[in-house]
Amino acid sequence: MSRLIRAVIEPRSLRHNLNTIRERARRARVMAVVKANAYGHGLVPTALALADADAFAVARLEEGLALRAAGITQPIVLLEGVFTSEQLLEAARHGFDLVVHDALQVELLEEMSGAHRFVLWIKIDTGMNRLGFPPREFAAALERVRRLKSAPLEIRLLTHLACADEPPEHMTNEQLRRFRETTRGLDYSVSIANSAGVFGSAQLNCDWVRPGLALYGASPFADRTAEQLGLDPVMSLESSVIALRSITAGETVGYGAAWKAAHDTRIAIIAAGYGDGLPRGLPTGTPVLIGGRHAPIVGRVSMDMIAVDVSAVPEVHVGTAVLLWGPGLPVEEIARHAGTIPYELLCSVSQRVPLELR
Repeated sequence: MSRLIRAVIEPRSLRHNLNTIRERARRARVMAVVKANAYGHGLVPTALALADADAFAVARLEEGLALRAAGITQPIVLLEGVFTSEQLLEAARHGFDLVVHDALQVELLEEMSGAHRFVLWIKIDTGMNRLGFPPREFAAALERVRRLKSAPLEIRLLTHLACADEPPEHMTNEQLRRFRETTRGLDYSVSIANSAGVFGSAQLNCDWVRPGLALYGASPFADRTAEQLGLDPVMSLESSVIALRSITAGETVGYGAAWKAAHDTRIAIIAAGYGDGLPRGLPTGTPVLIGGRHAPIVGRVSMDMIAVDVSAVPEVHVGTAVLLWGPGLPVEEIARHAGTIPYELLCSVSQRVPLELR
């Protein structure tokens, strides 16, 4: 292996996952969510690999600008919208679609001069209580948008689900009820489903779906794997053995002497640590794949290294490849050990880890 640690990205898996989502979403168009550096997978390479997506969604203006600079021509939706007149002009220059979730953003559009016209997504807060117009304020916001001097190219509606990944779906169904009640009688395209919404059992009936995690081959559910959903992992976080140690019973490993050998043990030191994005709190027993077999991490994660008990894998040597997550060791499994979610692990892969397209 030419590099000690790397994140290998498989574009074919991205495309497979997009097709799987399309089959599940039926008639709905797909807005591929590539914010946060495409969940750690590389913003521009991911968008280029997903050339068949109907649109892309990013959180912030800078992400959209990077996509346009790379030649991406599909619609790009700014999920947080814009917050200054300068940002609004920049969004107009590059043809971005805007989410409008606050009266300040409507005011910016009202004050804008020129003939700029946008596709505007009006966001309704149905229970997430994060961004969006509460149902009681939606009608007034919609009327202001309709009266803009430069009429929108198109008005669309969206909301965001708070608990779509947590059955039973009482909260999801309540949010759907609020959304439908608030938008009754309106004939606008709507977007509701995130990854969990796409694969959940609630009947969302979207015109647009907004998958994020599922595109990258991870399951949003605690009780269903990506494989069960028909998804392929896109990222393989790979490293290698840089040293081997034979320790005797009673010796300790790592900072704080947090792990003590119960018997004579062979330890492999792997080039991966919290400086690369692994959680420092990964507990002893968290598996890696080495020599095609599971082996447990022992002791604390260091900035640049982890220690792994390879007593049961005698063929390991300096240079042996190690899989931290990927095919055969889902990122969801590592997330469970870490007490977190796969979103956080994928997004936390640090900038010093090179991304390689397979």
